[in-house]
Amino acid sequence: MSQPAPYPVRLADEITRQLGQLADHLAQLQPSQAAQVIARILDPDAGVLGGITHLVATSSVFAKDQAERGALPAEVWLALGRASNELHDVALDLDEHKDTLQHVGTRPVTTAAKPPAPAPLVVRRHR
Repeated sequence: MSQPAPYPVRLADEITRQLGQLADHLAQLQPSQAAQVIARILDPDAGVLGGITHLVATSSVFAKDQAERGALPAEVWLALGRASNELHDVALDLDEHKDTLQHVGTRPVTTAAKPPAPAPLVVRRHR
């Protein structure tokens, strides 16, 4: 008889499953509801992206310790560190749009006399 997976492994599997469910639901939501969900996902303190960024950063600390002991190649630690830094940068870039998403999500649905004009999809990034 095989050993059951340890709790942290089962937890990671369950979170992965729930993220898939969230993506499926998001694809079917009304625009205002989807905007609210996306704003919650992007919350750097309590959102999914912030949680994943923290998880990768914690993994990087673990990998550094293991690399220093010779149990993992240094490349693993470097890759996790790079991923952590890039996720942090992405989270900062997206955080500036969180308020806009929240506003769209709380705006009452009205039938406007003139529909909003589409925005150009190519814009310059600013930092």
